[in-house]
Order: sequence, then structure tokens, then C-alpha cells
Amino acid sequence: MSLKYELQSIISGIGKNPKGNLIESAAYYLRESAEASRNTEANEFAKDQEATHLSSWIDRSGSWIDGVNETRYLARGAEQRVYLDDDTRYVIKLNDSVFYAYWLDYFYNLLIHNYLFPETAYELIGFYKEGEILHAVVKQPFIEITEPTNPLLVKEFLVNNGFQLRKNSDYYHSQAGIILEDLHDENVLTNKGTLFFIDTTFYLMPSFFEDIK
Repeated sequence: MSLKYELQSIISGIGKNPKGNLIESAAYYLRESAEASRNTEANEFAKDQEATHLSSWIDRSGSWIDGVNETRYLARGAEQRVYLDDDTRYVIKLNDSVFYAYWLDYFYNLLIHNYLFPETAYELIGFYKEGEILHAVVKQPFIEITEPTNPLLVKEFLVNNGFQLRKNSDYYHSQAGIILEDLHDENVLTNKGTLFFIDTTFYLMPSFFEDIK
């Protein structure tokens, strides 16, 4: 069974009430909202509209988080802040989906990551609003760095799994119809010779949706 088929099954098979999976629940709601908008409005379902709909759903589902423990702050990237969880086997990340044109694409990214890299799977535990900025709050295993990450080993691993290098640290998988970007050494960590992909940025190519059911 091809990777494309497996990922299409995950994306298209998102159900209304997936037990215990807030990622799928949020993605389902946004997909249904976008479809309803296309059926009733001339304008495109923009990201700010998406965030408004998502916030209403968060209200109803009781998925807001009051905040995070700032004393456990670890690092900050372009799209997120990272905190050590009370259970030190995990980190908590606040992500504002700035790398994505739509929140739905961000949730698709989480689903694809969890399928391809289950050892560093994301758990969506809720949402946090800072001013007008909406953040997804995700939990992920903490990976201890034991040695620097060799980009040649990252390339070798990805090429052996069907990816091709686009430029710098960006890859694509033509058969699956996905793009994987920004795999620098802060997003792929090495622990005792094993690579761990902790922050992935997946995008779906137009070809991904061909023949999707």
C-alpha cells in the first residue's frame, strides 16, 4: 500500500467524533466549516474567518487552556514557544500556525507527522489565546541531544524513504504528493545515533488530492 494512499486515508477519513483525538476533531470541524462557507458565500474562507470559527468550536468543546508555566520555558522559534512539561519526559509547545495559510493545513501537518514519526508524535491538548493570537498547545516527547545532527544522515534517511532534496533543508515526496521543509539541526535531533524529527513542516501538493476518496 502506497504512502500516498495511507496519508489520503488519514486525511479523508477524519470523523466527526474521533475518540480522544483533538487533532482530528478540530480538523473535521474546520473542513466542514470551510465546505459550508464555500456553499453559501462568494468569498474565500480566509484564515481569520477560520480562526473565528475555530474559537467558537473551542468554546463549545471546552478546549481552552488558561496558560503555561513560564518558569519552565525552554526555547522559542519562529512559529512556537517550547516549555518543559511537569512530566519531564515531554515538552509543551505553543504554535500559532504562522507557517500555514490555513489552520486546517497545520492540523494536517500534525496528522502526517504522527503517521511518519510516531516516536515523536504530537498530542493536541488544547488552545491558548494571547491577545488576538490563537495558539495550538501540543505535547510531544522530550528528546535529549547526545550529539550534533549530521545533515548528510538526514538526507540519506529521507532519500531512502522516497523523498528528494529540493534545496537546502527542504524535501518533497513526488509519489505521495507532500513537501517537507526546514529540516535544519534544531528540527531533527540525534540521540545515540538515532534521528528524531521533532518539528516538521509538511505541505500537501496539488497532486496529493488526485483520486482522493
